[in-house]
Amino acid sequence: MLNLMKTNTSNQNFFKEGSYIQKLTPYFQLESSSQSAGWSAQKVTNIHLMFQLVRTLVSPNNPLNQTAACQKVMNSCNLLKQLCTILMASGVPADVLTATINTVSEIIRGNLANQEFFASVMAPSKPPRPAIVVLLMSMVNEKQPFVLRCAVLYCFQSFLFKNEVGQSQIVQTLLPTTADVNTITAGQLLCGGLFSGDSLSNWFASVALLHAILENNTQREQLLRVQLATSLGNPPVSLLQQCCNMLAQGGKLQTRIGLLMLLCGWLSDCSIAVTHFLCNTANVPYLIAQISASEGEEQEQLVQGLCAFLLGISVLFNDDQNETFNKDSLCKIIANRIGMETFIDKLSQVTKNESYTKAAKRAHLNYKHPNEVIFDYEFTRLFKSLENEVLRAVSVSDNKGKTGLSASIHEHSSIVIQYKELIREQDLQLNELRKELKGYKSQSDSNKEEFEESKQQIQQLKDQNAVLKAQKGSQDGKNEIAQLKQEIETLQTKLKTKDDEMKQISAELIAAKAACVNLNELTSEENKENCPTETARLHASIQQLSSELSELRHTVAAKDEQIKATLSQKEQLEKMLEKSDSKDETSSASEERLIALDEQVKTVQNEKASLQTRLTKSNDENLKLLDKIKKLEEEKTALNNEKANVLADTESLKKEQDDLLVLLSEQDGKIEEYKEKLKELGCVIEDDDDEDDDDLDVVDLEYGPDESDDDKDS
Repeated sequence: MLNLMKTNTSNQNFFKEGSYIQKLTPYFQLESSSQSAGWSAQKVTNIHLMFQLVRTLVSPNNPLNQTAACQKVMNSCNLLKQLCTILMASGVPADVLTATINTVSEIIRGNLANQEFFASVMAPSKPPRPAIVVLLMSMVNEKQPFVLRCAVLYCFQSFLFKNEVGQSQIVQTLLPTTADVNTITAGQLLCGGLFSGDSLSNWFASVALLHAILENNTQREQLLRVQLATSLGNPPVSLLQQCCNMLAQGGKLQTRIGLLMLLCGWLSDCSIAVTHFLCNTANVPYLIAQISASEGEEQEQLVQGLCAFLLGISVLFNDDQNETFNKDSLCKIIANRIGMETFIDKLSQVTKNESYTKAAKRAHLNYKHPNEVIFDYEFTRLFKSLENEVLRAVSVSDNKGKTGLSASIHEHSSIVIQYKELIREQDLQLNELRKELKGYKSQSDSNKEEFEESKQQIQQLKDQNAVLKAQKGSQDGKNEIAQLKQEIETLQTKLKTKDDEMKQISAELIAAKAACVNLNELTSEENKENCPTETARLHASIQQLSSELSELRHTVAAKDEQIKATLSQKEQLEKMLEKSDSKDETSSASEERLIALDEQVKTVQNEKASLQTRLTKSNDENLKLLDKIKKLEEEKTALNNEKANVLADTESLKKEQDDLLVLLSEQDGKIEEYKEKLKELGCVIEDDDDEDDDDLDVVDLEYGPDESDDDKDS
């Protein structure tokens, strides 16, 4: 859902118009039982994802009308109220609290109704305090987690964004009042942070005060009335003078840059503030000394550039009320004691700094370490809008009565501005190229990993293929196939031989039937002396047939027919014995023939049983041979299929390897081409070229032990 709605206005409209925002509110309801039981890891993960979903709908990068519509719905459906409840609840993990503050910040940013609701939220403390005061207490407390303090500042900025009423309320807490002195106000907390010994608290408080007077001349003038008590017996000092005194005393980088940003925003478009600033005669010499100083470290160049910007604002918005430091005198000082080239160079150092570029990208304070905090987003907008005007004001005012010099300086300044724009564009292009190069490097690394994995897979397949070849062997497969073919041919020959034998036996059966007919004819003749001879011949023929029908199925049927014929002969002979009583010799001969026929029948029956047994065994052996042939053919087919699959996989992997090699060569060419372009642009290419990660990163923090002084002061 997050991916579908990021930078997709149509999907966001669908989500809003489908009343799905109202359905998000129950997800943020806290139950007392769950609070006492603690927050599980899954619950924390789920609520973080829900926070991201809400922030996607009200992101400052969305169109203004789209963001305003979603902010209105979130207030009307009590989603903002529910988030404020989480904000003020106890026992909430630090990372969840930080994400809640960031989400509330973007819901109220630029929306007056939501800002008024947030101003009315009270913390459940004794006595009750406004939520904004409780948050500021965390911001100026150096013991609190860094990301939590950044989130509070972002919330404070969002509360004052396009909110003149809120700005007035904050400034009023700085002015003298008859209220209870024991009541902690936002003004007291900001002043405490501004003059704290913690440089990060100084920076947070300076930026917070800057947003309280941003684009609001009325509050700039009101802030001039703020008086600070000093040591006992000394007169109070104005807030402006105290800031200048702190700046002159030096201090850490974050302290000085925070104060310079506050003074630049305070004096811009406010002539009265400029007059008050110039009334202190020590301020201008300090700025001149800073600007004229020889170039030092990169951080000191930032301070010098901001001092040049502050001095230029004093010229641009100078109403000439101060005779000592009017426009003309200041321009002469810049020309004579600093030099226009030096002034312009110092001023240009600000926009060249990487911290300035990073801060100018988004209003949200996306920092991981305290030492990364240098510039504020709104200040970068102010600097960008006034930089060219400051240069023109200094150049024009400085060159009255010096027409030739004015033309040259004006031309020089215009050329410098053009070069600055060109350098800025080149810096942006260089950053984009660096990002692309980093992406190509990561893609190249991933491709190399895939290539190595493919090589390993190919090698494994080759090894497996070699093992299969060693086990099975292509030659062994051919020998087995030839052997199977030979066995099949042998079986076919045997079958053909058996068919021939069956034909021969059929012919002999026909002859046997004819012999039986002849035997019947012989029995009808009483005095034939050749009957024993015919019977013996028939018996021999029957024995020969029984030996030839050893393995054939059709022989059984033939013998059955022969048995039936013999039985019929027996019946005929018995009838003949009953009728023939006349001759004893004939009767005795018939009885002997009958006994012989009975024995012959028994013999034929035994032979029939033996033939049936042998025929069954032969059929079983044939079936076993057929099964063996079938199994061998199946094994042959499986081996062929396996061999074909292995060959296909090998060819596919070879093709993928070739494609990866081509892709890697193309990417190496592109990388070399980009390196050449970067070298042409004057950039030194190194192997380890890191890029700051600008993604939103929520850090798990808790209210707990103090941070080390080294981390805070870095």
